[in-house]
Amino acid sequence: MTNVYSFDGILVFGLLFICTCAYLKKVPRLNSWLLSEKKGVWGVFYKAAVIGTRLHIAVAVSCLAMAFYLVFLK
Repeated sequence: MTNVYSFDGILVFGLLFICTCAYLKKVPRLNSWLLSEKKGVWGVFYKAAVIGTRLHIAVAVSCLAMAFYLVFLK
């Protein structure tokens, strides 16, 4: 288990949040409902989805590196 208040817990949460928002961007009904706002509090979901889709290779490599770290090194 990773603690949310540790640095690696924050990284895991951020990566999972970006991956989830990028996945939700591919679902048409959820895309129009959740990711329609580009400003404000709901804009965070949109911005995370944009990061996940534009930097998908870097996000995937980061997820694999974090998984390796959590499973084997921690």
